[in-house]
Amino acid sequence: MSNYHIPGIIEGYSHGHFLMADDEDSDLQWYSSNEHALIPLDDRFRYPTSLRRVINQNRFTVRINGDFRAVVAGCADRDTTWISRELQQIYWELNQAGWAYSFETWQGNELAGGILGIAIGSAFIGESMFFQIPEGSKVAMVHLVNHLRQQNFTLFDAQMTNPHLERFGSYTIDTKAYQKILRVAISQQCKFRPECEV
Repeated sequence: MSNYHIPGIIEGYSHGHFLMADDEDSDLQWYSSNEHALIPLDDRFRYPTSLRRVINQNRFTVRINGDFRAVVAGCADRDTTWISRELQQIYWELNQAGWAYSFETWQGNELAGGILGIAIGSAFIGESMFFQIPEGSKVAMVHLVNHLRQQNFTLFDAQMTNPHLERFGSYTIDTKAYQKILRVAISQQCKFRPECEV
């Protein structure tokens, strides 16, 4: 049984904090960062021409919450993971309560990749992503941004940047600027619809 409860978890994320563990069996702790990486939802969002070709070939279909537990497990499946067993269960409870979502790509009946995140107001807080078929998570990123745009989301927080995210136009802002954007985003009435228009 987790010591963390949904209202407190949403409150923590609403203040720019996030839950992490040191490994699969460690206790969870709240963390914050001096800067946050954002994925732009305007015309600064970009992706490589090679990925555009993959999308146009319709190799993947897109689902939301098609197999939420499998996406969480995929995100946790790495040599050193911060997604402990307790956090996996918390994500499931958040999903059942309508806060957490998995945005997935599929090839036939095989899960190709996915992005795990929490939606609060018009903010989507990306927790993790994974793939098991090449390009699976990249295609999911493009379709997720389109989905967030369609639902009038204003913030896509990727938390920490890396070369992979920079290919999509990610950029970092300091905590003060992030808190200002986050406050506005979570105050807006917005719903992450579980249906995806591709």
